Amino acid sequence: MLQRFFIFCSGADTAILDECSPGERTKYAGIGATVFFTAVMATIAGAYALYTVFDNYYSAIFFGTIWGLLIFNLDRFIVSTIKKRNNFFDELIQASPRIALAIIIAIVISKPLEMKIFEKEINQVLLTEKNEMTLANKDQLALQYTPSVTALETEIEGLKKEVNDKEAEVNALYDTYITEAEGTAGTQKLGKGPVYKEKRDKHDAELAALAELKKTNAEKITAAEAQIATLATEYNTKVADTQPVIDGFDGLMARVNALNKLPWLPSLFIFLLFLAIETSPILAKLLSPKGAYDLKLEEQESALKSWVTQQKAQRDVLVTTDRDINNRVYADIAEEQELYDYKRKRARELMQMQADAFYKKQKSVL
Repeated sequence: MLQRFFIFCSGADTAILDECSPGERTKYAGIGATVFFTAVMATIAGAYALYTVFDNYYSAIFFGTIWGLLIFNLDRFIVSTIKKRNNFFDELIQASPRIALAIIIAIVISKPLEMKIFEKEINQVLLTEKNEMTLANKDQLALQYTPSVTALETEIEGLKKEVNDKEAEVNALYDTYITEAEGTAGTQKLGKGPVYKEKRDKHDAELAALAELKKTNAEKITAAEAQIATLATEYNTKVADTQPVIDGFDGLMARVNALNKLPWLPSLFIFLLFLAIETSPILAKLLSPKGAYDLKLEEQESALKSWVTQQKAQRDVLVTTDRDINNRVYADIAEEQELYDYKRKRARELMQMQADAFYKKQKSVL
């Protein structure tokens, strides 16, 4: 039962193989087993690749199975259409498109399995890329807020500087009226005279202005700091909103690109393994000598071709003969006087009817 299933997978004619030796049936069972297990590997690879796309087991298994059946059908078709010929180079030319297709299939099958085999290494590459993307994303978002924040910080520094300058001015006035009272500067008279009072009044006025300035600038600084806090909140919100996009950067294309950044030698050996598996049925048929199955199949096809050629030749002769007979029959009939008189009579009646109809139509118009 298992042997017949693998023979079915090879695409061989079971009716012809039943007439061949057990060794011939074993050979085609081996070819069919290779086709079957290649399809199984294609199903696994396709399911894993599609799981990275859909992130759903049921969808991945369903479409992976469809992909495996497609590969099975292609491989079975490729193997079954290669015919043994008397010249190896003719067989190679015949098989070259199928070998090219087998290479493409091997690439498609091997890539998802490579991603699964090197999953940990790929995750490390993706983690590094995600960290770089996170930093780059923060820098790009910061460019949208940095000018506004810088302008607000500059405004705050200006307001603080204005207060400091005013404090320095008030302190200078304080020293002026104190030294006037001590007699160490100004009029150099000890005591609180008119000059002292004038300087003290000026100091008190500027001190009141300083208090008002501190209050006004404090309100402006508080408003600017609130704006900076608002901008910082918006920035953090945007970073938080865009981070899931970066965290989800592990799809099929991202993993393929990450795989390409790993050392190429292990991937090459895995690809060569699948290439050998995929092309082994074709190479087996190319390298194996003509067996009983090939001879019987060639005999059957040759007999069918001969029968078709014979039938076509007979139909061509039949058509030619029938044409010649019809030409002779119609030539003999054309020479009969009775047929001539009959057709002449009918033609005269037809022309009379046409003339009467034309006369009636013209009369109705008038």
